[in-house]
This record gives sequence, C-alpha cells and structure tokens, in this order.
Amino acid sequence: MAQPGDRLWRPLFNKPGVKWGLAVVSAFIGFGTIFYTNFLVNQLKDREKQQIELFARTLEYTINETSGSNIYFITDKILFENKSIPTILVSSEEEIIDYRNIEIDSTKNTKTEIDKQLKDAFEEMAGLYEPIPVTVNDGLNSPIVFGYVYYSDSFLLKQLTYYPYVQLAVIALFGLIAYMAFNYSKAAEQNRVWVGLAKETAHQLGTPISSLMAWMELLKENGNASGSDIVDELNKDIDRLQIITERFSSIGSVPTLRAENINEVIAKAITYLRPRISRKVDITIAAVTENIEVHLNTPLFDWVLENLIKNAVDAMDGTGEITISILRGSERRVFVDIKDTGKGVPKSKVKEVFKPGYTSKQRGWGLGLTLARRIIEIYHNGKIFVQSSEEGQGTTFRISLQSAT
Repeated sequence: MAQPGDRLWRPLFNKPGVKWGLAVVSAFIGFGTIFYTNFLVNQLKDREKQQIELFARTLEYTINETSGSNIYFITDKILFENKSIPTILVSSEEEIIDYRNIEIDSTKNTKTEIDKQLKDAFEEMAGLYEPIPVTVNDGLNSPIVFGYVYYSDSFLLKQLTYYPYVQLAVIALFGLIAYMAFNYSKAAEQNRVWVGLAKETAHQLGTPISSLMAWMELLKENGNASGSDIVDELNKDIDRLQIITERFSSIGSVPTLRAENINEVIAKAITYLRPRISRKVDITIAAVTENIEVHLNTPLFDWVLENLIKNAVDAMDGTGEITISILRGSERRVFVDIKDTGKGVPKSKVKEVFKPGYTSKQRGWGLGLTLARRIIEIYHNGKIFVQSSEEGQGTTFRISLQSAT
C-alpha cells in the first residue's frame, strides 16, 4: 500500500528538471572520480619514473667507481630490489643484460622462447616511455652510453588507471538495473490500473445491457413495434454494447487470436460506423487482394479502428475523406494505413500522440490511442505509429500485423 510520502516523492521525480538535475550530478560525480584518479595515476607514474632514474644513476655511479667484475652483482642488487616495476637493462647495442618483474610463460622455458618473450616486452616498453640512458666516463673522452633502462607501468598503476572506468561501469549497470526495475514497476502499476478500470467498466455495463435486452423483448411482443427500423437499430446498438463489454473484459487477459480475413473485418466495422458518423465524411477501403488473412481478435481490433476513424473525423471537423489501405509487406507483415484529410499532427507532437492524456479535443481523456497501441503491440504483437503527417494536409496512421498465410 502506498504511503503518504510516496505521493510526495513521485511527482518530484516525474519532473523533467529533477531527472536532468540527477543526471548532471551523476555525470559530475563520474567525471570527478576519473579526474581525481588520473591525478593519482600521474603522481604514481612520476614516482615510478623517479625510482627508475635513481636506479639508472646508481648504476652509473657503480660502473664508474667499481671494477667491471662487480657490475652484474650491482645490477642484480639494483634491479632485483625493484619488486613491482617491469624493468629491462639493455646494452648500447640493445642486447638484454638483465630484467626484472617480466612475466615469463612457464610452458615456454627454452632459451629461444624466453628471449622471444623478453624481446616482445622490450618492444612494448620502448613504445611506452623514453628509456633512461646509463653513461660511463672513461676519463679521457666525453661520457659514452653503456646501456639503457626500459620500464613500463607496474601492475598497481595499471589497476589504478582502469579502476574509475570499471567503477563507472558497475555504477552504470546498477543504475540501468534500477531504472529498468522502476520502469517495470511503473508499467506493472499502470497495467493494474488499466485492467481494474476495464473490468469495472465491463461490470458496470452488464446491468444496463441486461435491462435493455429485457425492454427489447417487451417491444418485440408489441405487434406495432415488431419489425420497425427503430427496433432493428436498437438491436444493433445492444449487440454493439455487448461487444464493447467483451472488449473491456478482454483487457488484462490473453485474448484469443484467430486467422481472420482482414478485408471483411474492416468492411464490417465501417458498415457499422458509417451511419454513426458525419455524412460529409467519405470512407474508402483499398486492398491489394481480396483475401488477406491476419491473426486477430476481432472485437479488440474493431476498437482500434473505431478510435482511429473517430479521431480522424474529429480532426476533419466532420468533413473530408478517410482512406483505408491494406498492403502486404516483407517478412509476412500486413500493413493497414488509415489516412485522413484533417488538420494533421505537429511534428513536435508526433511522438506524444500515444501517451496517456494526450488529446487535441476540448473534451476527452486522451486514452483512445493509448489503448489502441496497447491492443496492437501487446495483444497482437504488432506495431502502430504515425506513418506521416503534415499540418493542414492530414495524417496517416499505420498498423503492422503478422500475416496468417
């Protein structure tokens, strides 16, 4: 059961400004995290570079101050004291003298295979950072280059570099899950409202329909009224009310779809509607063939047609033309286009016409097209959308359905 606080928070989060504000704050936090982490990464890079430079300078000093026999002992001490930074010491001829923290594949332990792995690591390091030269002073000439120290980022530094992106990905994933859960909850709540409203409407219609049927029986028993046009039309309206009740009862349950001749279904719907709309509206049905079968629930599909046609009549102010075209498409699709010569829908409003509450009428709930989309997309696994619209020229709605043949 909803708490009073829920009613206060829902309008707040439904406001576009609040949603954009939350998006901006989230983006600020995300970019702030990346910026600060990059700042730390750059500091750590500087520290690792300073450490490698210290190694190189110490090596220079050792080579210049000690005999050659101690060089490898010293390089071992220098390089092997480094526990984390991948490092390779090479000669001036780019021959590998020593290395540290290079991961060697244990399955490839021959000298040729190890040399190949070291060479690959050396080439990778050469592309990352400038090597640090190690020079030797022979006391006669200017210092000569003894070798170079190549290095790459430590494992910790690599982790820290990718950490904010992983963190943002996890946050985005949780945000997406929360958003989808919220939308699902909202849709489920709307579905419960639709179903409850429809069932209650069907229940409320049941009593007056039963009463009308009883009165019709009394009129039929009256010889003067039997066979009159009034009785025939009343019978049609009672039948229609029963169909409407069936429609509302179908909302919220899985309707039965049958292979129906869509040409005949549309023709019957138009036959019923013609005497009940303006006589100044011409309705034309055009089909590529006479026998196109589609999986339909006829009462619900009739409801969609009624909504679209009545909206078209209102858009034309009771005067104009409506053309219903039945076409075959690719992948066993059947298209039903309802075109009018009305006012048209502004381009800025085309995406909103199927939203609950949208209406161009002074009186209206704005639920007709919402119900139409629900019937077509959820119950018939089809699509309904505005195919084209121009202000002052008219609008074409397209219904896409699955062919039964």
